[in-house]
Amino acid sequence: FAGLSDISISQDIPVEGEITIPMRSRIREFDSSTLNESVQNTIMRDLKAVGKKFMHVLYPRKSNTLLRDWDLWGPLVLCVTLALMLQRGSADSENDGGPQFAEVFVIIWFGAVTITLNSKLLGGNISFFQSLCVLGYCILPLTVALLVCRLVLLAKPGPINFIVRLFVVIMMFAWSIVASTAFLADSQPPNRKALAVYPVFLFYFVISWMILTFTP
Repeated sequence: FAGLSDISISQDIPVEGEITIPMRSRIREFDSSTLNESVQNTIMRDLKAVGKKFMHVLYPRKSNTLLRDWDLWGPLVLCVTLALMLQRGSADSENDGGPQFAEVFVIIWFGAVTITLNSKLLGGNISFFQSLCVLGYCILPLTVALLVCRLVLLAKPGPINFIVRLFVVIMMFAWSIVASTAFLADSQPPNRKALAVYPVFLFYFVISWMILTFTP
């Protein structure tokens, strides 16, 4: 190792490259990172994202918002809300209402999973969770229908009461179909769209039937 002290780097050899990170790049990476934000900011950001998806369902149009930024928070909230409101129909009976909650919960999620698998088997270019997201968010009109029906049921029962509930459920059922097909229309092959829409029709029809036949 005695000769190593005589080795020196020539000043004529150019050294290329940069090992320092520009200040603007570091600021941009810091701003785009969510690791350092507070829990409140994270929750508010997620709530705003869920609210925007609800607005897209209320005003259905061809868009990839639900497909691009999918999540399952909205569908979970809607599913639990429906199950809880339908559960109270047997609160005064001998049972505690638990099986009804489970039935609604299983029907919604099992139906959504079945429709998603059917879509994939038909050659759809949509992912599993994207389909669940769209089908779950499009239950929002039916949730509104259940709220309206519960308010109508507070009045005196009769044929007018049933006609009002039937009209509301049919309107919201059609709304759910239009909203879901607006997001899922372009994800299926053109010659198989009818086969993909038919299970969606049955899915929302079963939920609509549970809402219409609900009696407190």
